[in-house]
Amino acid sequence: MYLPPHDPHVDDPMRFKPLFRIHLMERKSATVECMYGHKGPHNGHIQIVKKDEFSTKCNQTDHHRMSGGRQEEFRTWLREEWGRTLEDIFHEHMQELILMKFIYTSQYDNCLTYRRIYLPPSSPDDLIQPGLFKGTYGSHGLEIVMLSFHGRKAKGTKITGDPNIPAGQQTVEIDLAHPLQLPDVENLRDFSELSRIVLEVQEQVRQEEQEREQRQEEEEHSQQAASQPASPLGGEGAEGEETAAGAEGLTQDKAPASQPFVLPMEVISRNEDYPRTCRICFYGTGLIAGHGFTSPERTPGVFVLFDDDRFGFIWLELKSFSLYSRIKVSFQNAQAPSREAFDEMLKNIQSLAT
Repeated sequence: MYLPPHDPHVDDPMRFKPLFRIHLMERKSATVECMYGHKGPHNGHIQIVKKDEFSTKCNQTDHHRMSGGRQEEFRTWLREEWGRTLEDIFHEHMQELILMKFIYTSQYDNCLTYRRIYLPPSSPDDLIQPGLFKGTYGSHGLEIVMLSFHGRKAKGTKITGDPNIPAGQQTVEIDLAHPLQLPDVENLRDFSELSRIVLEVQEQVRQEEQEREQRQEEEEHSQQAASQPASPLGGEGAEGEETAAGAEGLTQDKAPASQPFVLPMEVISRNEDYPRTCRICFYGTGLIAGHGFTSPERTPGVFVLFDDDRFGFIWLELKSFSLYSRIKVSFQNAQAPSREAFDEMLKNIQSLAT
């Protein structure tokens, strides 16, 4: 299992933790050992479920338990997961979220199902190389996000989740057709000024979507009236081509001159060591929800591209900032066989999450 570094150090390397091992024996037999817990390897079981999916089960779950009970298990998990003790965390809300995460994750330490994920395919027109990134999520700690490009959109999909937004959900969506012109650094410190800029673009996006829907309805009515098949110049196909071309035009010059960047005074960041210059910013939306993924909604925000390996997202409604740093681990055989296979995988992990 690859674990993110301790919060909020997104630039630190990933941590590695073995979960099981297989001993191949003679006559095509094998033994499986579960490596979870602190009492050493013990008996386990692996089952191949179907293509690109398998399950592991621990046959001796008492090896996962500690003599000090759940309290000792929680404190040990806290040191390993967060690199700190409960006494170090003064904020009651943060303590509550961390305890909730421990309860969620410890429920599944005896039986796990693994499904293959593909790394996103890349194109020369992409803003940066797509891939996996470590990101700060406030009191939830560090989480893993997959950045992929889809024409005029870029999507950040959660590979690891939390009690509010589970893995598989699209945490951020970036509108590459709507770059943002940030004010100078002094005015950028004023949250209300940034909010005004973002909400103006949000309204513009809403109007454009309305106009697009009206055009589609008009085209459908005219086609029905004429009793003719859809023209190749109209409908969703043409719009898709136009959108992809628009996004391509935007990303041709992928490295514009850097501009000074600073977070507005009211925006909270877990990591104050964010870059003070950025390349370009775009309008985007971020997914927020209550505990248990209740009342999910997409809210406006700002995608900030710092360099080839780091980007950020300002959650306008939460007045919070997430910093993302590229995972530089080389994963073998992780490339998608086709774009269609990657899109299908994204659809599948989202359906699992819901």
